[in-house]
Amino acid sequence: MLADTIAAISTALGEAAISVVRVSGPQALAIAAQAFKLPSKLTPRLAHLVPVVDSTGNPLDHGLLLHFKSPASYTGEDVIEFHGHGGVLVTQRVLDRLLACGARAAEPGEFTQRAFLNGKMDLTQAEAVMDLIHAQSTLALRAANEQLGGAIGREATAMQQEIIPVLAHIEAFIDFPDEDISPETGAALVQRLDAVLERAQKLIATSEQGRILRHGARTVISGAPNVGKSSLLNALLGFERAIVSPTAGTTRDTIEEIIQVHGIPLRLVDTAGLRESSDDIERVGIQRTERELDRADLVIEVVDASQPASAAQRLNLPDSIANRRILILNKADLGLHADWSSVVPPLSGSGDGLTAGAQCVSVSCVTGAGIEPLRAAIRDVIATAGPLAADHPIAINARHKAAFERAAERLLAAKTALECGEAPEFTALEIREALQALGDVIGQVDVERILDVIFSTFCIGK
Repeated sequence: MLADTIAAISTALGEAAISVVRVSGPQALAIAAQAFKLPSKLTPRLAHLVPVVDSTGNPLDHGLLLHFKSPASYTGEDVIEFHGHGGVLVTQRVLDRLLACGARAAEPGEFTQRAFLNGKMDLTQAEAVMDLIHAQSTLALRAANEQLGGAIGREATAMQQEIIPVLAHIEAFIDFPDEDISPETGAALVQRLDAVLERAQKLIATSEQGRILRHGARTVISGAPNVGKSSLLNALLGFERAIVSPTAGTTRDTIEEIIQVHGIPLRLVDTAGLRESSDDIERVGIQRTERELDRADLVIEVVDASQPASAAQRLNLPDSIANRRILILNKADLGLHADWSSVVPPLSGSGDGLTAGAQCVSVSCVTGAGIEPLRAAIRDVIATAGPLAADHPIAINARHKAAFERAAERLLAAKTALECGEAPEFTALEIREALQALGDVIGQVDVERILDVIFSTFCIGK
């Protein structure tokens, strides 16, 4: 695969001030010499103003060309970048010219895949490139930058370095079968395995944090019809996304939008009102609401607090989500009914509608009162009761989690074998498998089976 030279448009399709077309591979310079009128001396990392010409020598575009000489480039290969005018047609013609001169159209993520294969980054850093591109919040951006800087790779490597001496000790006893592992030596080896096991478990605990940062906390707005769920969605978004009507049952399907609250990405889901209905379409919407509640990270329950509390249809949520529910006493501008006074005081002039010790906020979607306290409550609930509780700069993804779990499982088995005095061959086997699992994280072992899956999620030209 690395023997050929690839090319792609590396900027988003559409009209813009500039576009970037990238070429990488052993023939990058030779192809550039055909497609561009290069200066007599092409200085690496210096921008040169050059024309792109077709097969007859007629110009297609003029722009800046840069040469990144191997191995000091993103991919570790010779790389040519052409920064031209950002029109859709002209950019495509530049790419077509490069392909006609011998380049191959790059597959999704192939530039970054080559960077990994050429040792420019480990697998966790390669994955972080797309996390950085897709980051939807400041926290997600910070986590992606930590990973791009090699934080996860360093952790996995450090754990390997801790395990290797243990394996060396065990294999020494295998080579000299007449020597038994003394209790003192066995205890020291177990202690080292315990330390690595603890590090693995701490990383595994960040997987939920990683999921939230990458995909957003699934936040379901639910309640009875006509309590103001869609109005609340619009108020949080800052624009009218959902249709608001006094007619009950207006929202018949889920509406999903992404926002950022205090650096935390939220996937806001407005749902159909929960009630008994004879309307087939509305019943389907209600069933979807129930499914959304089952997989929610946070539930925002809305009630009409201008009506008696006894009339409110409250949600019956499982214990697993009970501590991640915020009760919204909506329509506070109409005055809170006295029944709710024991739950939350009416909105004061300061706009503070959050009760001490309870996640309950009084809100007026008409005036906007209580929206900021609601944002603070969302932050507090997710940070203290939800998956962002761990203050850890590293947030692993599902693939990392599976690898660290395999490593932890094998380390625990090795530790048990040592403590029970089993044959050292069994202990050594478990440790080797733990090392292989850690190698999977950073790509130090044969990872062909996962490379295509990882890099296929990338955009063309990256």
